[in-house]
Amino acid sequence: MLRKILIVDDDQKTRLLLKTYLEKNQYEVTLAHNGESFIAEFNSQIDQWSLVILDIMLPDTDGFALCKIVRQRSNVPIIMLTASSAETDRIVGLELGSDDYIAKPYSPRELLARIKAILRRYTPDTISSTSCRYYRFGGFTLDLIERTVIDSNDQVVPLTGLDFQLLKYFAEHPAEVLDRRVLCEETRGRDVGPLDRTLDVQISRLRLLLKDDGKQFVLIKTVRGAGYVFSAEVSVSHD
Repeated sequence: MLRKILIVDDDQKTRLLLKTYLEKNQYEVTLAHNGESFIAEFNSQIDQWSLVILDIMLPDTDGFALCKIVRQRSNVPIIMLTASSAETDRIVGLELGSDDYIAKPYSPRELLARIKAILRRYTPDTISSTSCRYYRFGGFTLDLIERTVIDSNDQVVPLTGLDFQLLKYFAEHPAEVLDRRVLCEETRGRDVGPLDRTLDVQISRLRLLLKDDGKQFVLIKTVRGAGYVFSAEVSVSHD
């Protein structure tokens, strides 16, 4: 079964180029030229999309507004297309729940690599008879097969694939100081520059989702000059 991708971009040449390239790489691609057409396409197959790609600059709206709409209705992976020098665009996109960003100009090959990396993050883990399925900490239960996190009230925490991957890595390495390079490579498959704030934004978002955003962080603590540490006591089990 082909993975279905929905792309919104107001540049016709770019849309057609991406459609041709991605279809050659075994994806099914639907195009939209503005926000209105994107929403119509998205709603028509809301449970069928594998990934959506949002250009920020559109004639009738912007990618941020569309990202917010998508996140209210679905946890489908989102890639934002941003201006190369606009760090603010990247940060706002991550705060709204996008999974990744790619700066213009970019090559279709680079975009394809990002798509593959994200879809791998959304693939459920294979659990053997000797490995664990559940991680429990601070009233939360992380399920590797369902790729969900349940809170102490049995409510699902609305995590994106990037949120889940980051939390999973923290839970797998409790009490370890994890530096930025390691966290970026494990969650995005690449390092970021020392001045890039996107990891910090992602951790702030995760803290907020886990209600770990008070004056004193309980689950994810910052180690100044070194990185972050997951300080919760973690237990693992098969069931």
